[in-house]
Amino acid sequence: MAEKKTPKNEGSAASREDRLKAALKANMARRKAQAKARADKQDQDTGKSGE
Repeated sequence: MAEKKTPKNEGSAASREDRLKAALKANMARRKAQAKARADKQDQDTGKSGE
């Protein structure tokens, strides 16, 4: 069977890309926050303060 291309697929591709961008942005923010929390905890454990 031949593949059928419809305009709705193009629209859904754009919305999928937007969802992926939003998910990536949220994931990066979460990972950055986790890394900061780990660094802060490590600084507390070693007695360092902002150095």
